[in-house]
Formats: sequence, structure tokens, C-alpha cells
Amino acid sequence: MAYAGGRLPPKSMPYPLPVVLASASPRRRELLARLMCDFEIDVANLDETALVTPDPVETAERIALAKAVAVSARNPQKLVIGGDTVVVLGDEQFGKPGSHSEAVHMLMTLSSRQHRVISAVALVWPDGRHVFSDTANVTFRALSLEEVNAYVVSGEPMDKAGGYAIQGGAAGFVSRLEGEIDTVIGLPVAMLAAALADLHLP
Repeated sequence: MAYAGGRLPPKSMPYPLPVVLASASPRRRELLARLMCDFEIDVANLDETALVTPDPVETAERIALAKAVAVSARNPQKLVIGGDTVVVLGDEQFGKPGSHSEAVHMLMTLSSRQHRVISAVALVWPDGRHVFSDTANVTFRALSLEEVNAYVVSGEPMDKAGGYAIQGGAAGFVSRLEGEIDTVIGLPVAMLAAALADLHLP
């Protein structure tokens, strides 16, 4: 199962345990499909606000782990993968917007500024668990209120941390990306592949 240099393994590579993705995100589903063909979806329904801490890395990792642990309780003999993404500007953490106005506020706040995107992954299997995260820096160009409103009306921001999808309609908002685009989308695929190899899961 091991491979070198951070390269992704062949898509047909078998994993020793059945895999469950503890996420409803179509983006994470698509990214995980680059690693393996066969996995299940089982969504953890949590009150994520109760897991937020002042440290955004800790927040993302706690939520990812809580999702994986909750789903693992229903799938005790499987490898469960949980994920969470937090957008950070200064000391402020942005999750998913709860309304049109909140999405507009988030995007206008990020306009002309650099922010961090932290994506955490938790692996839980019958006799262990492992949590890690990756961070990317994203800079937005100056955004007008008109274009932000038009983007929010599309509905795309409403289930995205920070109120945008870098692989979607917000691609044109980005003037600079430092780090992996997969991390911004919501699942650091190369790090996940390396973790699966390094852990030598039974």
C-alpha cells in the first residue's frame, strides 16, 4: 500500500478495510474518489458550533474527529474519514453562512485581503484514530457588492465555509493561492493518501 513522493496511488488500489466518508459534501466525495473507487457515505449530524474553539486549527480538527467518531459508532469495523474546513481572517473564523446577508458580509470582508483556509481530516478505525490538517493562503481581489450579490443569489455559497467555492463561481475572485487547491476545496488529498500509507492500517 505504500508509495513514495506524495504521489496518489492507482485508483484501483484496494484498502484493507471498508471505507466510509462521514460527509455530505459533494466536493469531498469527488476528491476522495481520486483515491479509491469504493466507499460509502454516512453523514454525521452534529452541532458544530459547540466544538468551535479560539484556535481555528483545533476547531477544524475537533469537528472532523467528532464527525468520524459519530459515524464510526455505526460502522465499527470500517475506516471512517471525517473532514472539516474553516476559513480564517485574523481572529475571525468563518463557517457556512446562515443567510444571504451573512454570505455577502463574509465575501465583502474577504475582499482585497488574504485569508487562511484550514481543512482537517480525521481517520477512525477499529483500533485507532489519526487527525491532521493542512492550511492554504488565499487572496481575493477587490470585489464589488454587485458581483458578490449576484454570486450569492446563485446559491453556491450557502453550504461552503467562508461562503465560496474556489472550484466554482468564486474562481475569478482569487488573485493568489499559496498551498493546495484541494485543501481549499475541503480535503487535502495528497496528505490523506500519505497518511493512509504511513499508518499501515491492518
